[in-house]
Amino acid sequence: MRLHNLLLSVFAALLLAGCNIEPAGYLIDGGDHSLTLERSKPYFWSDGWELNLVVANYPDCQRRFQLKKASDKKFRIDLFRPQPNIFIINQGKSWYVAEVRECRMQEYKDEPPEPGEFLGSFREKKGEFGFYLYEAEK
Repeated sequence: MRLHNLLLSVFAALLLAGCNIEPAGYLIDGGDHSLTLERSKPYFWSDGWELNLVVANYPDCQRRFQLKKASDKKFRIDLFRPQPNIFIINQGKSWYVAEVRECRMQEYKDEPPEPGEFLGSFREKKGEFGFYLYEAEK
């Protein structure tokens, strides 16, 4: 019975060891408002990244929205601001709009003609996942 329990424990540890969740945030107005992108791989054999965007306006609201799954290769999600508290998110061919005041988000059917000011990107840089401002990339 001990061997059986030991094998189950080792198998469970291997499954959990592959779980990987990485958050990266864009803080607005000192952090009371924010957009946080969470990318996760639930298992070590998972292909690509599962993505969630958390839109927050403390203390009024905070909501999590699922984005389309992303590839392991050249992971990058761009962030634009057409006006205060409105953000456009570009994930490859997918476009989303997030509104911070009421913590809402929806997907665009077509690419917006003018996404607004380019703020930066959620991506890996030198092995670190984060949000990198446009000015820092110059």
